[in-house]
Amino acid sequence: MNRIQIGNKAISDKDRPFIIAEMSGNHNQSLERAKAIVDAAAAAGADAIKLQTYTADTMTIRGAYTIEDDNSLWKGKELHDLYKLAYTPWEWHQPLFEHARKLGLIPFSSPFDATAVDFLEELDVALYKIASFENTDHPLLKKVAQTGKPVIMSTGVSTIADVFESVQVLRDNGCKELMLLKCTSTYPATPENTNLLTIPVLKNIFPGCIIGLSDHTMGIGAAVAATALGARVIEKHFTLARADGGVDSAFSLEPQELKALVMESERAFLALGQPQFDIQKKEQQSKLFKRSIYVSKDIKAGETFTEDNLRVIRPGDGLEPKYFEMVLGKKATRDLKVGTPLSFDLLF
Repeated sequence: MNRIQIGNKAISDKDRPFIIAEMSGNHNQSLERAKAIVDAAAAAGADAIKLQTYTADTMTIRGAYTIEDDNSLWKGKELHDLYKLAYTPWEWHQPLFEHARKLGLIPFSSPFDATAVDFLEELDVALYKIASFENTDHPLLKKVAQTGKPVIMSTGVSTIADVFESVQVLRDNGCKELMLLKCTSTYPATPENTNLLTIPVLKNIFPGCIIGLSDHTMGIGAAVAATALGARVIEKHFTLARADGGVDSAFSLEPQELKALVMESERAFLALGQPQFDIQKKEQQSKLFKRSIYVSKDIKAGETFTEDNLRVIRPGDGLEPKYFEMVLGKKATRDLKVGTPLSFDLLF
C-alpha cells in the first residue's frame, strides 16, 4: 500500500483525506491577515496550509499579456500586475511557516521557478506542490524531484500524455512519493466541468501514486464526492471572508465551510467501509424491528395453525415471514400463549 508520512500526518487510501487550505493571494498583501488565515485554517481542522512562491518578475514581464477573457475574474488585468497583487512576499514565508507549525499545520508551497525551490529548501519545507500551469515545466520538475521531498502535482491544463511524461521526469529524478490531483483550471470551476470520474481512472493508470482533487468549484460538494471516488488529498482555496475581496476570494472557502469540508470528507471516507451483505453486529438490535410470525391467539397442543391464530408482526424474534404459508395447517406441539414467537420446534 502507498503511504506517505509527512510529520504526524499519514496519506494513503486507508487514511482520511489530507486537507490543504490554499492561501494564494487571499492575504491581500497583509502579513497580519495572512497569519489570521493560518489561524483559521488550523481552527477548522485543516492538515496543511499552502503558499505560492514567486514574484511578478519570475512569472512574466510587464507588457507581455493583458487578460481579455469575458469569463475571467481578472478581465482587464495585465499578468504582471495580477501577480504583483497576488504574490506572497518571500520574507513572509519563514514567519508564516513557523506560525503554522506551532498550530500543528504542515506549511508548504508551490514554487514557480528554480530560485523558489532553493529558497524553500532553506526553510526546510516538508513537501512541494507543482501547480497545473507548471506541470510541463520539466526543468522545474527535475529541480523539485531532486530535493527528495514528497511532491503533489495538479493535472489541470494537460493531456494524459503530458501527465505520463511529467510523472516519468519526476520519477527519473528521484521523486519516490508522488500525489496527483485531478484539477480543472478554471476560476471558479463549475460542477459540470469538474469530471470527478477521472479520479478512479487516475488510480488505475498511476497505481504508485496517491490521487486527490484540487478543487476550484464553489462549496464542498465536489470535494466530498471526490472522497467517495478515492481522493485522499483535497486542496481548496481559503479565505477569512469572500466579502473582503482578493484575487481568489470569489471561489475560496470561508472558515465554517472549511470546517464542514474537514468533517464531511472524513464522514464520506468512514462511510465507504467495505462490501457488506450480511447483518452487522451493530444492526442486531435493529433486527427487532423486522417482522416475524407470532401466535396471535392462545393455541392448545395439537391445534392447527391458521391465519386466524398467527400474524406477521414486529419484532423479528420468530420465524421469518417467508415461512408463513408453509406453517399454515401444521399443528402445535404444546400449548402456546398469545405473543409467543413461532419457531420450528413448536410445530409438527
